[in-house]
Amino acid sequence: MKTLDYIKLNESGVNNVVASLQQLLADFQIYYTNLRGFHWNIKGHDFFVLHSKFEDLYNDAAEKVDEIAERILMLGGTPANKFSDYLKMSNINEVDRVSNGEKALENILETYSHLIGEERKLLSIASQAGDEVTVALMSDYLKEQEKMVWMLTAYNNK
Repeated sequence: MKTLDYIKLNESGVNNVVASLQQLLADFQIYYTNLRGFHWNIKGHDFFVLHSKFEDLYNDAAEKVDEIAERILMLGGTPANKFSDYLKMSNINEVDRVSNGEKALENILETYSHLIGEERKLLSIASQAGDEVTVALMSDYLKEQEKMVWMLTAYNNK
């Protein structure tokens, strides 16, 4: 028997959930890499604050990458694991050599906007499939990210 048989989810019902999770995984992997670059390259008077915040954000993104990949596995899929695949699949662009705090924060806020939109779609798809665990996961992500958007916007509007 497969995991889906035990957790009482229909394979055809979760195929769209898995596809959406794959997309989200790719987006988070590119976002994670961008955050590492911001962390390494940030300069200026906000260095100490942003260097630390970017580390918090990439650690959070790494945790979400693992959760998303594990959820794909639980639903019978195989998570993409090649960076070349992430680059092809992701709707988030790589950024390079961003050392300006305002530009980094703008990129992060734009990325959150994209991720939030994708997570809302995924929440709906998972709900239709009866996948309450993925619904809860996306709800948790949305709660955290909406608060972070508010905080970053407040910080960026000095």
